[in-house]
Amino acid sequence: MKRLPIGIQTFSKLRDPEEDFVYVDKTPYILELVKSGQYFFLSRPRRFGKSVLISTLYELFRCNRELFKGLYIEDKWDWDKRYPVIKISFGSGDFSSERKFDRTLYDILKDNAERLDVECEQILEMPNSCFRQLIRGSYKKFGQKVVVLIDEYDRPILDFITDKERAKFNRDKLRTFYSLVKDLDEYIRFVFLTGVSKFSKLSLFSELNNLRDISINPTFATLCGYTHEEVLDTFKEHLDGVDLDKLKEWYNGYNYFGEPVYNPFDVLLFLAEDREYRPYWWSTGNSSFLIELLKSQPRYLPDLENCIVDDLALNAFDVAQIDIATLLWQTGYLTFDKKLEKLGTIFYKFKIPNREIQMSLNSLFLDYLTNLKKKSLIFRSELYDCLIQGNMELFKDILHRLFASIPYQNYAKSIIQNYEGYYASVIYAYIASLGLKLIPEDVSNKGRVDMTVFAGDKIYVMEFKVDSPDSTLEQIKQKKDYEKYLASHQSIYLVGIEFSSEEKNIVGFDWEKVVLKRTEC
Repeated sequence: MKRLPIGIQTFSKLRDPEEDFVYVDKTPYILELVKSGQYFFLSRPRRFGKSVLISTLYELFRCNRELFKGLYIEDKWDWDKRYPVIKISFGSGDFSSERKFDRTLYDILKDNAERLDVECEQILEMPNSCFRQLIRGSYKKFGQKVVVLIDEYDRPILDFITDKERAKFNRDKLRTFYSLVKDLDEYIRFVFLTGVSKFSKLSLFSELNNLRDISINPTFATLCGYTHEEVLDTFKEHLDGVDLDKLKEWYNGYNYFGEPVYNPFDVLLFLAEDREYRPYWWSTGNSSFLIELLKSQPRYLPDLENCIVDDLALNAFDVAQIDIATLLWQTGYLTFDKKLEKLGTIFYKFKIPNREIQMSLNSLFLDYLTNLKKKSLIFRSELYDCLIQGNMELFKDILHRLFASIPYQNYAKSIIQNYEGYYASVIYAYIASLGLKLIPEDVSNKGRVDMTVFAGDKIYVMEFKVDSPDSTLEQIKQKKDYEKYLASHQSIYLVGIEFSSEEKNIVGFDWEKVVLKRTEC
């Protein structure tokens, strides 16, 4: 049985026969990429295979044919034309000051110069000058145009995303550095940049404006990540006994307008860790920055999942203009649901990609919204049992205890007062963190959200109101949204919940089980 390449980001090691690693062949897309242009940029979440892609391109342009034996590209590439390759990764290094940034950049360029046996000025304070000489010197020495590969191009900015001044400084420094590539176009064969975020061309690539962004290009939608078919084919001997539908539900679902893909890290860890369903990818990241953004941009949680942005907003991301929904998409916590076009403008609707993110993201939000910490797990367990069993009276009691347990400092710090839709968002986050399927159907600026929850053989149609004299249950009946589920023959519950901003708790809870009418034969 082939070994699982957990943590392996080097193509040469992946393809080493003695290592005998599983490898998903992405060279059909790589060949199409190289044939279709010269300057490219790709945004994908962390641990999505970007570094492996860079490493593959590195070996391809260096014509290391031995590594590509048996792959799609083997008999379609000119192995006699070897290119000088400058490979830059910002995955490690210190970018907390100008001098440390220069030191990191200088060390990266010096390593390339030594590998290519090209001289560049040994001036620590002038890494840009070294970069220029490295490109020109490589072209002159090898007699071939230069390939420039840059991995984690945005790391010096993202590491300081909550420190705007440092983030702006690092952005401007990178902009100057990247502009050199366009100035030296006559020496360039191919340029490829990868990263997590998709900064606007105006802010970071104003000079390198010939960069082609393939992040949501359907042709390259599966360039990184595993499709379901690739998992079935390549990992076949590892999948015996695996519930493939459940695997997709947990880890598949990232959509870049092609076939949906898995994050490779999830697949590999799931297969390696006794096939237990856990939030493997989520657990490796630092998501605390999301809470900082949520503090500055309070949003309805249901609204985030249903968020619609236009093409301009999607491409306007910058240090001074960080929209939480756009950042959630770039970092992998949201993905595309669909593309819409109206009045000559393209719009994108987001969604949660899979169960791992649904449960983990909402658990994170719960910590911020309620500050209940360990108590949250107890409430989650009790709420889950109530929904599975259809025990609405106990469900009401648990919700009442839950809101009564929220620490005083949440009120003192004005989290509730400043957070429109607070009550609805808390319940939404609790239910979403259970891993149950739910559909947030409507959100208003009063904090009301209609939500449909699917729990086993039961369907719950819920509506929330704050300080409203109207009956929430009667409104559900009048709207009759639940009728579309009658044909499912599942038990349907209508639940109306009213909150009081003065009491800071539930003051009204009405529910009713829909009685299905029998039809006479």
